[in-house]
Amino acid sequence: MRITLDGVSVRFGTRTVLDALDVELTEQRIGIIGSNGSGKSTFARLLNGLVLPDEGTVLVGGHDTAKDVRRIRRQVGFVFQNPDNQIVLPLVEEDMAFGLRNTGVPRKEIPGRVREQLAHLGIAALADRPSHALSGGEKQLVALAAVLVMRPETVVFDEPTTLLDLRNRNLIRDTVAALPQQAVVLTHDLDLLTGFDRVLVLDRGRVAHDGPPRTAVPWYVERCS
Repeated sequence: MRITLDGVSVRFGTRTVLDALDVELTEQRIGIIGSNGSGKSTFARLLNGLVLPDEGTVLVGGHDTAKDVRRIRRQVGFVFQNPDNQIVLPLVEEDMAFGLRNTGVPRKEIPGRVREQLAHLGIAALADRPSHALSGGEKQLVALAAVLVMRPETVVFDEPTTLLDLRNRNLIRDTVAALPQQAVVLTHDLDLLTGFDRVLVLDRGRVAHDGPPRTAVPWYVERCS
């Protein structure tokens, strides 16, 4: 998937959060890092139309997020840092089926796709559990499963390992590495970026460094730690 930001600026009130960005994303694994307030979360939300630019355009597969947001949200899945922002129905399997029903997947195919995705993440036992009774880590894994079951072309992750213990953090790492989809990962977990194709370092709403992890991560650590 080709994602292009052309002259993109975002302002919240009088504060400029992102400033005249020109970025093209084509790689399979892309990391976004930067200190708090650097514009990372806003950048991530531009990629599927959760935030629209005040200036410039964001094109996803050639489609403008300001004009084709419904199409783009089918192509670009978003995994929120807080899964409570994403889980809407009381039972896990119902929540995962919700998006499939709304996009016209044949009803008879839905249970199988849900079970397959839960099993792939090793959480098949959660299928009939109440969503509110899950631990924070379980919720994060269910939220990820609900995005992946939609089979998007690109998945954007907002701090995917924040709520997870070491075992589940490693599961997410391995899942991201194995995804057939393009993955854009916003994270403070710098070890998660090992093996990525590209890392962008944001600072004060601009791209301060852009390169492979072997150069971008040390550059960030040296200047921002």
